[in-house]
Amino acid sequence: MKPSDLFFVLFALMTVAPAFVVAFSRSLVHSAFALLFTLVGMAGLYGFLAADFLAVLQILLYVGGILVLILFGVLFTQKAHTPEATTGRFAFAPVLLVGAVLFAVLFVVLGIGISWPLAEERPAEPTIRTLGNLLLSRHLLPFEAASVVLLTVLIGAVAIARKELR
Repeated sequence: MKPSDLFFVLFALMTVAPAFVVAFSRSLVHSAFALLFTLVGMAGLYGFLAADFLAVLQILLYVGGILVLILFGVLFTQKAHTPEATTGRFAFAPVLLVGAVLFAVLFVVLGIGISWPLAEERPAEPTIRTLGNLLLSRHLLPFEAASVVLLTVLIGAVAIARKELR
């Protein structure tokens, strides 16, 4: 086993094991922290796929932004005397059903024996510089339009939140 295989297995375990904690934990705080490890593991797997831009984006957006926002939301909105979230008696039934269907589809697809065409193996090249140059040259207008839309949404969210405080 090569060292890269060992790191791939470690990142895969770092992704899958916390995902089970997210799915089956009764505590929102534990689930949120497990989601942190799942997202970091996903970033590592993106790195193995030579998708360095996606890996950096995963860390910046999901781990750095959205997950921190989820953690603050969970920590600030939970009452001190009820730290555990309650779920219904049959909350696991839909999860198990969807998981069983997905595994059945996976086994059917693998059992058919389709020979998937493989792309030729190329050495991994960093893509961040190329994407940055394209975003700031050829695709500058859509990039700026998306940033204006996001800024508008942010201002609207702040305005709605301030209106409810009054």
